[in-house]
Amino acid sequence: MNKKVLKYTGRFLMAFIALIGIYFLTAFCCSRITVNANPTNPKEIAIYIMTNGVHTDIVVPAVTEQINWTKEINYQNTLEADSTYQFLAIGWGDKKFYLETPEFSDLKLSNGLRAISGLSTSAMHITYYKNIGEDASCKKIMISHVQYKQLVEYILNSFKKDAAGHLINVKSNIHYDIGDAFYEAKGSYSIFKTCNTWANAALKSCGQRSCLWTIFDTGIFLKYE
Repeated sequence: MNKKVLKYTGRFLMAFIALIGIYFLTAFCCSRITVNANPTNPKEIAIYIMTNGVHTDIVVPAVTEQINWTKEINYQNTLEADSTYQFLAIGWGDKKFYLETPEFSDLKLSNGLRAISGLSTSAMHITYYKNIGEDASCKKIMISHVQYKQLVEYILNSFKKDAAGHLINVKSNIHYDIGDAFYEAKGSYSIFKTCNTWANAALKSCGQRSCLWTIFDTGIFLKYE
C-alpha cells in the first residue's frame, strides 16, 4: 500500500512540476510574440507605461478633451494630491493583495494563494504624479485621439460603478504614496490574468505594441526598448 501511495504521489508531483513548466514556458513564448508591431497612428497624446519591477501601470494625463479623470478620481481621496498633479497612473490587481501587501515583506502565503486562485475581488490602484520622467522603468507612447478614447473606454470598463454610474472609492487607510487611492474593480486576479495581463490588454485596446499574452512586466517593456 505504501509503495502504491509513493508511486502515485511521485506521479502527481511530476505532473504538477510539468504543468508549472508548461505554464511558464507558454507565458515566456507568448510574451515574445508582438501584437501591433508597427503602429502608424498620428502622435497626438502621450501616455506612459511604468513598472516598479513587478507591476505595470498605464499612465495618462489627468485632464484632456476626452476625459477629466479628476471628476471621478477625486484628489480628496488621496493624502495630498492636488490640481498640480497632472498625470494619473492606473493599475489593476487583487484587492486583498493590494490592501494587505503594501511591501513585499508583508506578503503572506494565504494572500498569494488567494490572489492566484481567481476567487477573490479586484481593485484599481490610482496614483497621481506631478511630473513623469522617462527612464528604463517608464516609457512614453504617443497615440492618436481616437486611440486614447479607446484606451479610456477600456480603463473605465475595468471599474465597478455604483447605481448612479460613479466609480466606487475603497475606503481604506492604506496608501502607497501621498497621491494614491483604491477603487473597486471588475474581474478576478488569477494565474491567467495578472496586473501585467491587464496593462498589456490596455495597450492592445488602443492599437499599440503589446504581447500576445503576458503575466510579467518584462515582455511589455521589451517592446519599448
